[in-house]
Amino acid sequence: MSHFSQIKTQIRNLESLQSALSDLGIQWKPGASEVRGYRGQTHAAELAIEQDNGYDLGFKWNGKEYELVADLQYWQQDLTVEGFLRKITQRYAYRTVLKETEKIGFQVAEQQENTDGSIRLVVQRWS
Repeated sequence: MSHFSQIKTQIRNLESLQSALSDLGIQWKPGASEVRGYRGQTHAAELAIEQDNGYDLGFKWNGKEYELVADLQYWQQDLTVEGFLRKITQRYAYRTVLKETEKIGFQVAEQQENTDGSIRLVVQRWS
């Protein structure tokens, strides 16, 4: 019986996910990886995050979005699973907005990180 949990996200772009993780100082391994879990069990993922306890977490494409894959019994992050995903999702959204606005010719004119953790962006385009 597998101990792995698969948690749905709204993350659909691997490059933006990788940038978000790097921005947050989370070390990740690129490429197809095996996420390690209970009693040597593994689960395939598109990227893995090693934990100090020898158990990993990762993100796996399910055909629609990237799911967080982990043996939650061995979760060893500073935040809860929900807090961890919330933080990554916010940074992912930020990276996605930057990437998409740049594609259509916009540049960041102003950026403000608020005390509540939100980020205010002003973008502009010269025509």
